[in-house]
Amino acid sequence: MPGANVGKHIDLQHGARYKHTRRQPTGMGNDASTKPIDSRHWLFFALATTLLWGVWGALIEIPEKRGFPATLGYSVWALTMIPCALIALRRDGWRLAKHREAWLLGGLVGFSGAGGQLMLFEALRSGPAFIVFPIVSLYPVVTIGLSLWLLRERASNRNWTGIGLALPAIALLSYVEPNDTLIRGYSWFFLAVGVFLLWGIQAYVMKFASGRMPSESMFFYMMLTGVLLIPVALLMTDFDQAINWQFSGPHLAALIHLLNAIGVLCYVYALRDGRAIIVAPMTALAPVITIVLSLAIYTRVPSAYQLTGMCLATAAIYLMAE
Repeated sequence: MPGANVGKHIDLQHGARYKHTRRQPTGMGNDASTKPIDSRHWLFFALATTLLWGVWGALIEIPEKRGFPATLGYSVWALTMIPCALIALRRDGWRLAKHREAWLLGGLVGFSGAGGQLMLFEALRSGPAFIVFPIVSLYPVVTIGLSLWLLRERASNRNWTGIGLALPAIALLSYVEPNDTLIRGYSWFFLAVGVFLLWGIQAYVMKFASGRMPSESMFFYMMLTGVLLIPVALLMTDFDQAINWQFSGPHLAALIHLLNAIGVLCYVYALRDGRAIIVAPMTALAPVITIVLSLAIYTRVPSAYQLTGMCLATAAIYLMAE
C-alpha cells in the first residue's frame, strides 16, 4: 500500500533523527544538558506556560458562571487542541511518528492528562475543593521523584532551594476556604489522589518520551486522546440543566481554552529542553498569575495563605530560573 510505504519512510526518518537517544542510557538520553540547544529555551517555554495557564485560570470561570458547564468546557478545550497540534506538525514538516513506542508514549501522556481532568470533575462533585485542590496541585512531587530516580536528573543547590520553596507555595496557592459543601463518602479522596498521580506521571513520561519521539508528534497524540475522551465528558454533563449556547458560552470558552492549549504545547517544549524537576514545579506556580488577575478583574482579595504562597512562589521562580 502506498500509504504504508510513506508512513514507513517517515518513521525511518524519525528513527535516524532520534536513534542516538535510544542507544544511550535512559538518564543520559533525556538529560537536557547533553542536547546541543540553547539552555535558555526551556525557561522561555516554561514561563510562557506559567503565564498562559495563569491567565486561563483567571478567565475560565466566566463561561462557567454564565451557564456553560465545565464538562462541556472540557469538550471545547479538546477541540482547541486540534489547531495547535496541526500548527506544531506543520513546523515539523508534517512528520508524524507512527512507530509503536510513539503510540504508547503519546497515548499515555494524553490519557493521563485528559483522564486526570475528568477525574477531577468527579472528585469536586462529592468532595471539598479546599482539600481536593491542594492534593492535586502537589503532582510535581511525583514528577520530581520519578525524574530523580529513573532519569537521573540533577540540580544545583540554588535550584533545590527553589524547588523546596515551590512545593509549599503550590499547596498554599491552591488553598480554597472551607464552605458548607456536603461531603459524600470517600471516593472523592481516591479520585483526587488518582489525579495527583496521573498528572505527576504525565510530566515524567513527557520528559522520557521527548528523547524517543518528536515533541510535535507527542502533542498530536495528546490531542487525539483528549478528543477521544469527549464522549466521557458528555456523559458526565447534566443536559437537564439550562445551558448557555450563546457566544458567552461555547465560543467564549473556546477563546479562553485556546490559552490552555497553547500553554500545553509550550509545556511539552519546556520539558523537552529542560529538566522535569525544574519545569514541573515552576509551571505549577501559574496560580500566582491567576490570583493577581482575579484581584484586578473580580476585586477578589487573596487570602493570607495565598499571599504567603505568592511570596514563596516569586522566590522559587527566581531561584529555579538559573
